[in-house]
Amino acid sequence: MVSCFLIHTVCPVSALSAAESRILYARVFGPETGDADFTPEQRRLMQKEKLHVVARQARSAVALSREASGGLCVEAVLGEEAAALGEADSGMFSLGNAELFPHRSVVLWLGVQSLAFSLVCRPHENLLLAEGVLRNIARHCLEELRLLGPGAEMLLKSDRVDALLHRLLPHGQLLFLNHRFAFALDKEIASYVSK
Repeated sequence: MVSCFLIHTVCPVSALSAAESRILYARVFGPETGDADFTPEQRRLMQKEKLHVVARQARSAVALSREASGGLCVEAVLGEEAAALGEADSGMFSLGNAELFPHRSVVLWLGVQSLAFSLVCRPHENLLLAEGVLRNIARHCLEELRLLGPGAEMLLKSDRVDALLHRLLPHGQLLFLNHRFAFALDKEIASYVSK
């Protein structure tokens, strides 16, 4: 089961300092696990802070990976999404037992130019399948929604990302896909996004 999915920045944004990351999209799966002693507003703020911690740690991991490989954060060129995805940094790290989520979690991240896609899942999940799903979601987001283009308004495209997640990661469940089903799913997503 996937706990949450995030799209966030990994390179400095003009309004933020170099050490900060802005969450552009977040989706939490599963039931709310909050203490009954807190108000809904307090639970929402705690969840928001948990997501920011994940985004900061993923941003740090992307920065370390790029520094180690000598890669830089470069500006996006519209139309070269497939090349950007092929050159993307990826990795994973573990969140401690009940550190942020009620169970031990693993974060898989994919750093594509100035964006990072992060998937928080339980450690017993098939991590190769989770990485494939993360790359597939990132590919669709980059190609169909043009997230790397200048002025890409991610906040205005959240309904389309929701539709992608509904098809590729229904209720936070990782799906095994054969080629025929994946092709049909790609056609369905492309027809929805083009509307």
